[in-house]
Amino acid sequence: MSEDYCSFDDFLKVEIRVGTVVDVQDFPEARKPAFKLFIDFGPDIGIKKSSAQITAHYSRDALMGRQVLGVVNFPPRQIGPFMSEVLTLGFADEAGDIVLADCERQVPNGARLI
Repeated sequence: MSEDYCSFDDFLKVEIRVGTVVDVQDFPEARKPAFKLFIDFGPDIGIKKSSAQITAHYSRDALMGRQVLGVVNFPPRQIGPFMSEVLTLGFADEAGDIVLADCERQVPNGARLI
């Protein structure tokens, strides 16, 4: 465990929300294999874009309609020709490939992790 503790107020600054993947596109311009995800975070946030290096474990079809977790209040980040607006969350497996973090059950799009 890290010795660099953050306060609860610091944690509250990070908006982790759930959204549903509504479109998945290949991202051949990316340096590492990736998809362009379009994620619906509900009526208050809307559809946001994310570049995700998750091709080792997920196909485009498997991602469609899936709920994912994302940080929605980081500044947008230019990834090659694509502007990523959300950091999609996951964990690296033993090989370093990303496994998505998700909810055990369906929850409303835009729900915040608390």
